[in-house]
Amino acid sequence: MNAREVRGVAVAALLFLLVQVGALAMVGPFETAGYQAVEDPSDPTNSLVYIAAILVATALMLAAFKYAFEQAVKAVVVFSSALVSWYVFAVVAPPLITLGSINLVAIGLSVGVAVALLLYPEWYVIDAAGVVMGIGAGALFGISFGLLPAVILLAVLAVYDAISVYGTEHMLSLAEGVMELRIPVILVIPLSFSYSLLEDDFSGASGVHEDEAGTEDDPTDTAGRDDDDDATPTATTDGEGASDDADADPVTDRDAFFIGLGDAVMPTVMVASGAFFSPASSLGVAALPALNLPALLSMVGTFLGLGILLWAVMKGRAHAGLPLLNGGAIGGYLLGSVLAGVPLARALGLAAYL
Repeated sequence: MNAREVRGVAVAALLFLLVQVGALAMVGPFETAGYQAVEDPSDPTNSLVYIAAILVATALMLAAFKYAFEQAVKAVVVFSSALVSWYVFAVVAPPLITLGSINLVAIGLSVGVAVALLLYPEWYVIDAAGVVMGIGAGALFGISFGLLPAVILLAVLAVYDAISVYGTEHMLSLAEGVMELRIPVILVIPLSFSYSLLEDDFSGASGVHEDEAGTEDDPTDTAGRDDDDDATPTATTDGEGASDDADADPVTDRDAFFIGLGDAVMPTVMVASGAFFSPASSLGVAALPALNLPALLSMVGTFLGLGILLWAVMKGRAHAGLPLLNGGAIGGYLLGSVLAGVPLARALGLAAYL
């Protein structure tokens, strides 16, 4: 790989690492704060409810883009960013200023995230907000989805992602609109020091499919999206135009590519769930007391999937991210469980049904 590719891969890996390590660190504090979202985390129907919510949210977002209600989508996402950020800041920000039991420092930081997204949504602002959201969402879902619900959730979303990208392709249209809104449902991976998300107009992004080559008249030669409600596109975009030369490096003229925030969150749910619910012993890492072997190897599996995904994206083709990322997370978790001496039936949360 050339220097631009190496730099992009390193940035993407760092963002994923921050999300996963951050979520692991939040597992204990979130439980203590009472953030668990469901009464029975082991109930597999929790996953079905969430998947149904994703389908509804996707339909509403597509309708919003079709009927010019894009700003409503932006408002909802920015509000959600502030809310999820508050969950994180409420347990990590020191209560230097309080109003009763309310930590005003946490509220101020959360509002600051929303204001920054509205006033100056440059790529590093988007990425910073996305990492905080990813940490919060990964930890929240991790302690709310038991082992079986987490496996079901990731497996179904991986299949849905593949269908929506390679089959119906409706996520490509959704991804295009999301990118233009410059909101933290994407992680922006700059390949050029001069890249500015604010100056990228994403022209030519419409009508792009996973097997189309770029042309000099189309500043977006390929775009791969894998989107669920909060899992948005894995995409590539050019800032300088693409070449028709089949032998040209597909990344050479590209200033940035995009990875859906959900691509980071969903495998992190498996990591956090494995750390929280698995009976495997803790590895004794002081900074991450919840870390055990199943969670660690789930992280390793995620990064193996990420490596394959980025290799494919760097070739200039669109790809669904969740089949690789979720598959790696689940596979790594199961391998870690076996190595930790946890029977597969128990690792999968099936012991109670046998």
